[in-house]
Amino acid sequence: MNNDIFKGNWKQLKGEVQQQWGKLTDDQFDQIEGSREKLIGVIQENYGVVRDEAEKQVENWEKSQAA
Repeated sequence: MNNDIFKGNWKQLKGEVQQQWGKLTDDQFDQIEGSREKLIGVIQENYGVVRDEAEKQVENWEKSQAA
């Protein structure tokens, strides 16, 4: 999923993202504003994982959304 699709569908994806990464707060969702890069950063922060792991989680989640 490219960044334009991610940002354009953010309102629809937000609920799915919240189910996947439940530690994210409403303030963080407002901060993310549909930015894939910001989502990766917030996942790193909240879950204490390295960037590569956060990217992998987002990629796997995106693949599951396309199925």
